[in-house]
Amino acid sequence: MTRTPSERFCGHCGQDRAVGHHDRCDRAALLEPPRHCAACRRRMVVQVTPTGWTARCSRHGEVTGEPV
Repeated sequence: MTRTPSERFCGHCGQDRAVGHHDRCDRAALLEPPRHCAACRRRMVVQVTPTGWTARCSRHGEVTGEPV
């Protein structure tokens, strides 16, 4: 999976992607929405509905997705 420079942090655990392995986090990301902003590491407000999910960072805006 190719990452953009704005995706410095892991959306699942919030740690720097350059440090350690995030294989487990990447597998979890296939089934659930991100909990941390990939650009700034802030904890996001996440809402899950039957039709999808939204995750909102106070600084970088909203990310949406569909259920698996």
